[in-house]
Amino acid sequence: MHAVEGDWLVAKRQDAGRGRQGRDWEGLDGNFFGSTLVQLKDGDPPAATLSLVAGLALIDAVELAAPQADLMLKWPNDLLLGGAKLAGILLERSGGKVVAGFGVNLAAAPEIEGREIASLKDDVVIAPEAFAPLLAGAFSRLLSAWRSSEPSAIIMAWMQRGHPVGTDLSVHDGDGVVKQGRFAGLTEDGALRLDTGETMLEIRAGDVTLATASRGE
Repeated sequence: MHAVEGDWLVAKRQDAGRGRQGRDWEGLDGNFFGSTLVQLKDGDPPAATLSLVAGLALIDAVELAAPQADLMLKWPNDLLLGGAKLAGILLERSGGKVVAGFGVNLAAAPEIEGREIASLKDDVVIAPEAFAPLLAGAFSRLLSAWRSSEPSAIIMAWMQRGHPVGTDLSVHDGDGVVKQGRFAGLTEDGALRLDTGETMLEIRAGDVTLATASRGE
């Protein structure tokens, strides 16, 4: 079967989940594992901003599934519930195609050493099988908006749902280097702006740890 934009592949169980930087991600029964394809077109905004689109689609879908949940996006590709990781997104590009993969702890939270992980088991108000259509619809709507709007519109939308400007954070790159500072917004191509107090850095890859992970704190 030849996949085209708009197709989704949803698994009932995931045995070899993979996160950023090749990390394992445990798949537990009742959780959501799905991927979709984006075919890049001439005139599209920067491909890197697709991670923002995916995050906005994810938080919109989860809010419909669990209206009372305390949710916040964390750059570049996590969704937090009460400050703990609830869901993750992995985008991989090959030529003119990008595969966006989503993992959401609808029913259970895997144990990961050194990290707080959450699930929606006490908050979700829909059947697990109803989540895929919610996410597919949100992603399709936001992908259309991404293509028809100025890049700043997606940036502003993400900023309204992500950790606030001024949040203390650390960025860990794949080589073990840690940069610390305060969140100073996003660039038009989706990079994180980090104010170290001495200089303003633009970070395009890395794992972020928030000093304050909840908007309520």
